[in-house]
Amino acid sequence: MSATATTPLIPTYTPSTTAGLSPAEIDYVSSYHYVPTQWICILFVVLFSISFVLHVAQALYYRMWWLFITVIPGTAGEVIGWAGRLWSFYNLLNQVPFKMQLVSLVIAPTPLLAAVFVLLGRLIARLGPQYSRLPPRWYTIVFVSCDVISLLLQAAGGARAASAYSIESIHQGSNILLAGIAFQLGAMSIFLLLATEFGLNYLLARPVRHTSTKRGALDARLAWLAVGVGLSTLFLYVRAIYRTIELADGWLGHVIRVQAYFDGMDGAMVVLAVWTLNFLHPGFLLREPVDAKGWDGEKGVGVTKA
Repeated sequence: MSATATTPLIPTYTPSTTAGLSPAEIDYVSSYHYVPTQWICILFVVLFSISFVLHVAQALYYRMWWLFITVIPGTAGEVIGWAGRLWSFYNLLNQVPFKMQLVSLVIAPTPLLAAVFVLLGRLIARLGPQYSRLPPRWYTIVFVSCDVISLLLQAAGGARAASAYSIESIHQGSNILLAGIAFQLGAMSIFLLLATEFGLNYLLARPVRHTSTKRGALDARLAWLAVGVGLSTLFLYVRAIYRTIELADGWLGHVIRVQAYFDGMDGAMVVLAVWTLNFLHPGFLLREPVDAKGWDGEKGVGVTKA
């Protein structure tokens, strides 16, 4: 490398220890602005790892193959991200684990959201499309498409920020990331409004569209599935709000410097979302087929056609 090579924006040092450094010095040399707490990182790695194994087993048992492109990669991404933060505890000045967690933890919740969008569509198909502003299939088509756009923006922004060698490029990456998160937050807000309207219309027996489908019964399993979808969405929504505020505040802002915010508003929210789907698993709660025509090919899972 020549003597005139560009120097990275975030200083990279060869020593792997920060022993003897003051909090102000750690704030400067650490890409996090702090040292990730060891036990918290271990806790999240363990929780996400167990959830990942359970989701794989549950998806195989119930033959819900679409979970392999939604919940399972999302949970795996969380394991990778928190493993990166744990690695940073042992080698704070190494940029590899920082970049690993930066990209993984930004994009991992996105496929989790796709699962929530699909599940609401299935709930609507079971309970009555006439109470929904959109047909059941449109929840998958519209909101998963928004999810993909958000994922692409976040991946591009994360990669740009992780490889930044100038203030301009890191700001560009940050702005792309912010656009992706903000777009996701907007899509989730619309989704929540539509889901809330559907729930109220169903409970009040107030249809908004004419369909040939009869009103479905809200049995115990579907009620628990609705609770699971609602809680998972709420947890991921809180996380999206936090991430939007964090990125809007900037890489050198106050929010990104407070580890407790990240642990509580990102890590805890996502772990609650994935474990909610473990305990209130759609494979079990949707296992009883409505009728022979409603069978969708998954073990014990049936859907009513809109």
